Amino acid sequence: MNRVVVTGLGCITPIGNNVADFRTALFSGATGISSFPAFPEAPGKTQGLRFTQSARVKDFDPRQHLDSGIAVATDRTTHFAIIAARQAALESQLSTHYAPEKIAIIVGCACGGRQAEETETAKLYTRDARVHPLTVVRTMASAGASNISIDQKITGPTLNISTACSSGTHAIGLAFQMVRSGMIDAAITGGHEAPLTFGFLRAWDSMRVVSPTQCRPFSADRDGMTLGEGAAMLTLETLASARARNATIYAEIVGFGSSADASHITQPHPEGAASAIRSALKDANANLDEVGFISAHGTGTQANDSTEAAAIHQVFGPLAPHIPLSSTKSLHGHSIGASGALEALATVLALQENLLPANTGVTEIDPTLNLDIILGSPRKATPKLALSNSLAFGGLNAVLAFRPI
Repeated sequence: MNRVVVTGLGCITPIGNNVADFRTALFSGATGISSFPAFPEAPGKTQGLRFTQSARVKDFDPRQHLDSGIAVATDRTTHFAIIAARQAALESQLSTHYAPEKIAIIVGCACGGRQAEETETAKLYTRDARVHPLTVVRTMASAGASNISIDQKITGPTLNISTACSSGTHAIGLAFQMVRSGMIDAAITGGHEAPLTFGFLRAWDSMRVVSPTQCRPFSADRDGMTLGEGAAMLTLETLASARARNATIYAEIVGFGSSADASHITQPHPEGAASAIRSALKDANANLDEVGFISAHGTGTQANDSTEAAAIHQVFGPLAPHIPLSSTKSLHGHSIGASGALEALATVLALQENLLPANTGVTEIDPTLNLDIILGSPRKATPKLALSNSLAFGGLNAVLAFRPI
């Protein structure tokens, strides 16, 4: 089996539209959460929402990056996907070293083109107007994967994974397995999402899981998640090939685990998450005491944080209270299908910098969780192994294991 490494990174996020800016915000604790602007698809409508904040990508104009035809034919989520993938591909120079049919594009997107869908649906239902002829290709969840393929002239396996909040992590895990097995030589993988429409926010508001203040994962006074958007992409290839061409190597992916709770569509179950963690560790051939950092799913809801903590205790037993842990969602929000990819990016940067990001926005940790939550400033550390957890609605869990190089 091939050893698989990360050789390129790209992102469009609420805390930076490139990796350098993302890194700075990640380790300085600069949040991208702010009051949301007006909704173009629902002019004047913000009433009925119990919350006023989201984590939005700022200072982003797709026309500065994309041909006008592509910008018009695609939704905001696809804009994020194309540009983040370009950044990662440019850094790693995959297409220079590998045949296009031997590179895969495996990305996660759960919501598809929400902005295009709501805009056109509003025209249809309020004015019985003709919808735009490109509505179908703007709204399909696989539009990001397809447009990356077209943009990069890559002809290998190309697909989208939609597993709610685990989509990006599942995508990276599958790409890792494909490169490791030799099915492909390299991959562009990650997740993208731009779901912050009026209808989407109203739907989440109805579930009563969005914070009326701000996301505070693992806090004693946590009161819900903050919704976000963005994209993060990684390029993967074998360690042997990366070393042979003297490529930059950020980290090695050594394990992937996934599971289903088979319990409840919205209420997470600790046994399911614990199973995915165990699978990732087994796949990595790693001992429990090697884990020196956990990038938690950490949404800031009562149910998720308690369930994730319980799963960690189930797996690690007496070691659990001593493993440094944080969630970065208080910085970039919960971007649904992209969230696992953003957190994988944060984990890779933590290993590269020997610096573990802090769990910002929290002053008092929930003592019932009994975990080593990193507060205040980032923590200097040299973990042998780091985990990145994703726990999704539907009980769909995915965990990645990384080692430093």
